[in-house]
Amino acid sequence: MAHEVETQWMGKMQFNALINVHTVIMDAPEKSGGENSAPIPKPFVLTALSGCTGMDVVALLRKEKKEMDSFDIKVTGELSKTAPIQYTSIHLEYSFKGSVQNKDAALEAVSDSQEKYCGVSSMLKKIMPVTWDIVYNGTLVFSNKTVSISEP
Repeated sequence: MAHEVETQWMGKMQFNALINVHTVIMDAPEKSGGENSAPIPKPFVLTALSGCTGMDVVALLRKEKKEMDSFDIKVTGELSKTAPIQYTSIHLEYSFKGSVQNKDAALEAVSDSQEKYCGVSSMLKKIMPVTWDIVYNGTLVFSNKTVSISEP
């Protein structure tokens, strides 16, 4: 099995990528020759990570029949200062709101996603630190952000 993406140049700095039957548009800011009509490509790495782990967490919570009032993920990628500009570390913040009885299930679902299931996270961890915090009902309940990064 393989994934395949077809990408077509649409002029200036815009590219349209076809993923299955879905079109994703990418562009560059005006200062780089684009029209700023769509996101630049690099943050799609962060998007893929948040979608992958988010879907894991929801599936695991559903399997345990644990409902959340809300669930959000914020992903931050630290960029290098010199070319090639690349992510040097990634940090996720998982934010849940829900019944206090479901807190442990949320913690376990995030841990299982990060340690067992999320293929995007697994790939990224091979090349840089990926850390995460879990906030439950507004309180930080877990953090493994103890890794410091030094620029090459």
